[in-house]
Amino acid sequence: MLYHRFLILLLTVVVAFASSSFAEEKSSNTRTYQNKLTLLENPEPLLNDYPEFIAPVKELKRYEAPLLVNDEGADLSVRAWRFSYNARGIIEVPNNIRLDQTAVIMVHPWGIDDGQGWTTPEPAGAADFCTPDKNHLAARHTREVIDPFLKRLRSKAGFVMFSIIGDVDPLRKKMYRTFDDNPTKEEREQARAAVLKKLADFEYKGGTIPEEITLSEETPVIDYFKQFPGLDAGPHYNNEGFWSLPVPVTSDVTVEHDDVLIFDREGYKPLRDFLKKNGIRHILLTGYATDMCFCRTTAGYENLSRDFNVFLVGDATLATFPANDTPRYATNAHISYAALNQFVTQVSWVKEIESDGETKVSQK
Repeated sequence: MLYHRFLILLLTVVVAFASSSFAEEKSSNTRTYQNKLTLLENPEPLLNDYPEFIAPVKELKRYEAPLLVNDEGADLSVRAWRFSYNARGIIEVPNNIRLDQTAVIMVHPWGIDDGQGWTTPEPAGAADFCTPDKNHLAARHTREVIDPFLKRLRSKAGFVMFSIIGDVDPLRKKMYRTFDDNPTKEEREQARAAVLKKLADFEYKGGTIPEEITLSEETPVIDYFKQFPGLDAGPHYNNEGFWSLPVPVTSDVTVEHDDVLIFDREGYKPLRDFLKKNGIRHILLTGYATDMCFCRTTAGYENLSRDFNVFLVGDATLATFPANDTPRYATNAHISYAALNQFVTQVSWVKEIESDGETKVSQK
């Protein structure tokens, strides 16, 4: 009995010592952040570089806070902002991060209406930004804003990555680098030819909008929208099998050999594990659509911000914009709402740090 008590006492001491050591170790990896807010005088509007794609963000009060992320050996400056109702204004926060510990991710660069063969079904189908004209506008945004941004960071960033819809399929696995494979040039060319053939063989033709709608006396409004909703991208309008096609990355963005494809259907865990395994701590997030895929899909910020330091590149994303001819206001609204719990940066605020401590926006 005495022996058992001695074992229990010894075990208690060991557990207490281990807990104390863990607490000390955990404590040594933390720091106290001085959350001092300094009012900015007459600051320029935020996200003001591409006003055709996003309406500039304006707020009566803007503050600057101290440096938040400060990596040893940092080579990238990322100034960012967030909104706080409690602080009653926008707070701008400087960050110095390491590019080799950073992944630049583009969410859902669908190759739709871009000449590769996957096209919006006629006469009433819908995909991506839901009409061919809106898809072409998003494609121009990709070419003018996102592609140059990826190009200037690619050579030093840990990864450039693209998330795409659909199941993991053998064709796209050989067309792009994935978490566990990096196909040869020959394999990619063969896979690409097979993907383009599949896209070309599909009949992009669906049904028309209803000419007659059956209405009840009691709830005609409910009956009307049930039979004629604002968005139906199902088999009637898009044709059976449209969403099973191997969607490629848009031709409007440059894809290099070591860029990595993310399959949405694999889920978040494989993406998280891949990034962690490769020492990624920071994410610069770009892509589409700000109000949907950009936040909620596998590589969306709702997932990534649980495990990484995430910076939304606010002018390198577009929201869907129903009932409007421009995404300016929808993108502004959704980025501003995200800023309650996310940091937002912009293309011109992401700058390489020179050896002398100066920052620059590379033209590479």
